[in-house]
Amino acid sequence: MSTKEDRKFAAKLADTYYPGVLKVIEAHKLFPQAGGSEITFAMTDDPDAVVRMRVDADAGTCNTHTCRGVMDDAVERGRREAAALRVLVDTFRRCGHEVIAIEPQTGAPWIVASPANATVTALLKDIGSCVRQWKEEAGSGKEGTEVKGAAVNLASPSVAEGRPRGKKSQPTAMRLGSTSLLAALTSHNYYSVGYAATDGRIDPASGSARIVRPFEAREKFAAAVHEAVGNRLRATYPRVQVSDYDWVWRLEPGTVDRVTGYVLYCEEPDGDKSCLGDQAVLVTTDLHGEPLGELRHVGKVREGRGPLRLPPM
Repeated sequence: MSTKEDRKFAAKLADTYYPGVLKVIEAHKLFPQAGGSEITFAMTDDPDAVVRMRVDADAGTCNTHTCRGVMDDAVERGRREAAALRVLVDTFRRCGHEVIAIEPQTGAPWIVASPANATVTALLKDIGSCVRQWKEEAGSGKEGTEVKGAAVNLASPSVAEGRPRGKKSQPTAMRLGSTSLLAALTSHNYYSVGYAATDGRIDPASGSARIVRPFEAREKFAAAVHEAVGNRLRATYPRVQVSDYDWVWRLEPGTVDRVTGYVLYCEEPDGDKSCLGDQAVLVTTDLHGEPLGELRHVGKVREGRGPLRLPPM
């Protein structure tokens, strides 16, 4: 059957099991599944909640099961996720940061910030304190919850200002996780900050930031770094080959204009095979990929074409 029929079927289920509570707002055909559609419901008694489930009108099933149980589970999940969303948004608001988006896969929030060398250390610690509050409130009263870490994405004020905001009629969870919103935010450079946990609590001072670039900008930066490092290495290894391996480049502590990462290389060409890199240097560069200071040789990091073993940065 068509998505239209699946939508009608879902609306009938809502009227039967949750009359006046669930309202169908979207329906998408599922691929590569043989049949059915993903239905998105809003909840009239919770403007933050989204309920999603698969229905197949032709088979008269939901996610290949009897619909009542699947719908009950979906509603419970939607309410639970909406409650967690409110904890996140309210905690960051109290800290002075508006949550403008949320990564659907990881749950990492996006906030607006414009760090500079003079402010980045204090800013990351301030955000880290907020992350600790968020995680503690989210896990309060729950047995067996263990905080292992968290991440926050920082969008520049100009990018945040021009972002698509969705319809006010949409549930909060739907607006903050929309594909168009996340595409707009990730189409520009942004900072991603990771926080570690110590004894089950987020350490606010552990923030480690990296710049995330769109694909073309990332490729341009990597090419510049590899060329510059290759030119330096040729003084010692005339036949050196630099690997295409692209490391995660992290901001140097206390800066937003210096990044550090690994570059892999082979002292000699590896026959007809591409160079995976069995040697490595640790490099600090500016934001354009120009090395600052000397290359720090790490030594052997791979045997033949075996697994890569890089030491912690």
